[in-house]
Amino acid sequence: MAAILEVLPASRSSPVFRRSSLPSVAAASALAPTSFSAGGRRGTDVFPEIRGLRIGALSPRIASASISRRPRAVRGGIVCEAKAKNAVIEVPDVTQSTWQSLVMEGNLVLVEFWAPWCGPCRMIRPTIGELSKEYEGKLKCFKLNTDESPDIATQYGIRSIPTIMIFKNGEKKDAVIGAVPKATLTASIEKFFEW
Repeated sequence: MAAILEVLPASRSSPVFRRSSLPSVAAASALAPTSFSAGGRRGTDVFPEIRGLRIGALSPRIASASISRRPRAVRGGIVCEAKAKNAVIEVPDVTQSTWQSLVMEGNLVLVEFWAPWCGPCRMIRPTIGELSKEYEGKLKCFKLNTDESPDIATQYGIRSIPTIMIFKNGEKKDAVIGAVPKATLTASIEKFFEW
């Protein structure tokens, strides 16, 4: 059995769609509301066309008939593909109860101060994970949820998130504020390595 993909145009202005017939772009513009421009000219607002894919199966009779007529280029496409190499490396959490043992007693530690509602924090998370893997054995990386541990965030003067702090032997050495490129974080980290 063969499968086909076809593009289905649909107008936002049409409230009900039937499977047998969908409105065309011309019909969509005819159904669009009329508006007046700033110059007093009357025009029609054309709503953007919504496109989607419908996957259907061809019966063996139709599939063989279409092949026998003339040779055609067969195109296939992937709608969605997950890549394993883009998997985010999870950085362990540090809390108020584990702060002393994990951060203050560690040799070289990177802590990301974040919150679950923070968009830039989500953007920088994969970078922090990559750094934890690259510097494994030399640098420990943790993340601290500022909503769950506000006392530590206040103690270190965290006013913007994400904030990345680097601690060496329990002492704050550097702070980077915002979702910065990986190269900026790497430069901050490598200042504290003893070569």
